[in-house]
Amino acid sequence: MATPLHAPRVNNNDDIVQVVAFRVGVGDYLEKGDIVLDVETDKAIVEVAAENDGYVIKLMCEVDDRVAVGSILLWQGSRLDEPVPETAVATSGAGNVRPTARARALLRELGLDASAVPTRSERLTLADVESHMAAHGIQRRDHTPAVSVSLQESLPDVPGDLCDLNAEERGMLITVSWHRDHAAATYLEVEYDPKAWEDHAAAYAAANKLMLSPLLPLLTYRLVQLVKASPRINATVVNGKRFQYQPVNLGFTVQAGETLYLTVVRDADTLGTKAFIETLGEVQRHAIQRKLSREETSGATIAFSSMARWNVSRHIPILPPYCSLMIAHAAPKGSGRAVLGASYDHRILSGFDVARLLMELAKPPA
Repeated sequence: MATPLHAPRVNNNDDIVQVVAFRVGVGDYLEKGDIVLDVETDKAIVEVAAENDGYVIKLMCEVDDRVAVGSILLWQGSRLDEPVPETAVATSGAGNVRPTARARALLRELGLDASAVPTRSERLTLADVESHMAAHGIQRRDHTPAVSVSLQESLPDVPGDLCDLNAEERGMLITVSWHRDHAAATYLEVEYDPKAWEDHAAAYAAANKLMLSPLLPLLTYRLVQLVKASPRINATVVNGKRFQYQPVNLGFTVQAGETLYLTVVRDADTLGTKAFIETLGEVQRHAIQRKLSREETSGATIAFSSMARWNVSRHIPILPPYCSLMIAHAAPKGSGRAVLGASYDHRILSGFDVARLLMELAKPPA
């Protein structure tokens, strides 16, 4: 019997979520807990996981659709030919049937009401709108055939093809767009001698019989402790108001093959040093194995990125959505000195706040 996956309620005040990325398609087999798609609310981007084992037999929405909490996102079945219950199929006539993203864009361009356009399926599609146009002699405002291109951007004057973004590319687009459109993004850095941190990490590794250097975990744990001591860093701006986070959730970048993940250690401020290092290591392993859970890829309140392994001596990271601070760690320069940098949201933090934090972060704990 086919089983539905419903749109989750992410926040108590949100009755609508927007689909921002699909990670599966019709025909894919899912196990319970596999990530299916990403949805966005006013405050967060959340991964939606499969609640059952089974094949994806029908998608009920598209990327960019705004769907009501509790509505059906997709159907799964034990077989690819599993029938979808008739109750899931809408009757003819648009009525309250939701248009797809492409249909909605064309309706907006034409100034048409969706309720005036007949539909033959559970969604009002682009084909439905184009059929209605042909039947009533309606032309697009530029009198060109209907095509599925963005209404905000014109195509480059160079031959090429439009290709859908994959889930990772879509996630990066969301991050970069938030950084551009919302944060008052700024960057600064301080120079320091990394030897003190290297010695501290070596001493910790020897005392705890660790085979790998714990330098980055110790550095990020120090960041968590500094943010815990200065809670105003752990905040963002939502609708013109300060949103003060309660937990410190650390975002940490992990490169797994060609995929860049922002992994998350939740409630990092409640962990001791050893527990934090173990938790961060586990999250990194999950990223490399591509088995990250929803909790391990969402909800970062501060973030840390290191490009030292590639011998990069300076980089300026993009702020993740709803983060006011992201630390940039890099490799030492030829002189032996190194820099710690930070991208920050100037709506929340001043240069003095960030410079003081970086100077404290450059020194290992006593």
